[in-house]
Amino acid sequence: MTEFEMIAKTFQGLEEILAKELIDLGANGVAIGNRMVSFKGDKALMYKANFHLRTAIRILKPFLHFKADSADEVYEICRKVDWEKYMDLSDSFAVDSVVYSEDFRHSKFVAYRVKDAIADYFRDKYGKRPNVSVANPDLTFHIHISHDDCSLSLDSSGESLHKRGYRQEAMEAPLNEVLAAGMILMSGWDGKSDFVDPMCGSGTIPIEAALIAKNMAPGLFRSSFAFEKWKDFDRDLFEEIYNDDSQEREFEFSIRGYDKDPKAILTAKRNAKAAGLLDTIHFEQRDFKDFEPVRERTVIITNPPYGERLVEDDLLGLYEMIGERLKHALIGGEAWIISYHYECFDKIGLKPSAKIPLFNGALPCELRKYEIFDGRYNDFRGGDKRLKKDDLPTRRSSTLRHKARLAEKQEARSNEEKPFRKTEGGKPFHKTEEHKPYRKTEGGKPFHKTEGKKPFRKTEGGGKPFRKSEGGGKPFRKTDKKPFRNNKK
Repeated sequence: MTEFEMIAKTFQGLEEILAKELIDLGANGVAIGNRMVSFKGDKALMYKANFHLRTAIRILKPFLHFKADSADEVYEICRKVDWEKYMDLSDSFAVDSVVYSEDFRHSKFVAYRVKDAIADYFRDKYGKRPNVSVANPDLTFHIHISHDDCSLSLDSSGESLHKRGYRQEAMEAPLNEVLAAGMILMSGWDGKSDFVDPMCGSGTIPIEAALIAKNMAPGLFRSSFAFEKWKDFDRDLFEEIYNDDSQEREFEFSIRGYDKDPKAILTAKRNAKAAGLLDTIHFEQRDFKDFEPVRERTVIITNPPYGERLVEDDLLGLYEMIGERLKHALIGGEAWIISYHYECFDKIGLKPSAKIPLFNGALPCELRKYEIFDGRYNDFRGGDKRLKKDDLPTRRSSTLRHKARLAEKQEARSNEEKPFRKTEGGKPFHKTEEHKPYRKTEGGKPFHKTEGKKPFRKTEGGGKPFRKSEGGGKPFRKTDKKPFRNNKK
């Protein structure tokens, strides 16, 4: 099949993990960008990318590149496109836009002009305009502008790929499935040891861990993909990809999810059942402070409260307790913790062996690795268990903490500058160019704040656990572990 250009969108900090996923999937020409990875492949790879990638938000297929310095010029060029290659008059459509240019001050206006160009193309030819649908369009086009470089793409995914389809319910402030999977892949956990999330909430991290451990495709539970409505959709090819479970494997260890909230455990069980993984994951109501010692190597990955959307009465005390339990109950294991506050990590009281900047929605966070050992740290570092940092996924930029220390040194060298504002724990944070401290949040101060970034849209959860065929409404055949697609047409 003919190869073509594609773009996989993701969250900032997950680009390298996504690139590795694409290479393992057989993509060519993989190149890392900002919150995206470009690659080349054929139609089968596009289907596989939507179906198998764990850290991608959506897969775009660019079909037009051009230069323009005004919205009117974009309109004129887009009106000349042969839109009947991609859609019919009866199809509904929508246009999304991303603009990084001083010449285009309103990204929504650019999207409106592209919509006008498509509508006017069909009106001039047939005297009718296709319908624009924001909620559930048949096709979605993306216009991306950087300075005067413009590109038009078709969205092959439809709903964001983080909406796996197994989430029946969600607790407050649920962790995004793409971020959860990215954290697990960053840790290097491959299903060959026990796994625990002691603050599991609605069960996203344990469920994503089970999918990884069994090598089950995250797209198994989706009700549809946008490419299924394309003119050149190859149903037989996609049926073959959907029903291929040859790469799935058995899991011989344990995955456990704990939470002190009984409602969270009930929600997690419902979600795991929808994914066909309730027999693989053990959920139990238990407070982290009651976490029992483990005897064999165990990996912990968890997302504690930050004090932003979930209010904790004693946030710093919570992190102090986390550090105490890790030190005494996880000897020989490792813990990966994501958090937003600089102070909270300090309260853990353990030396991290890795620090990786990530974004949880609009919050700039860090994912930190703690290796729990018995005895002196220097003895641990000098032994056979010495950490191989070359194998860790890291960002090229400096860590947030490193930036804060550099700012502190500059402060010490200059008596003319104003001192940093102190936190309750006595540690400074960096400040803005106007020397104003960042806003204080409940429980401490954030690493830094982003400018011009809006938080990601919060999803309601839910979704259909099994995929249905388009004809007859019969559900796809399923096993006691997972659903798979019915080949009957």
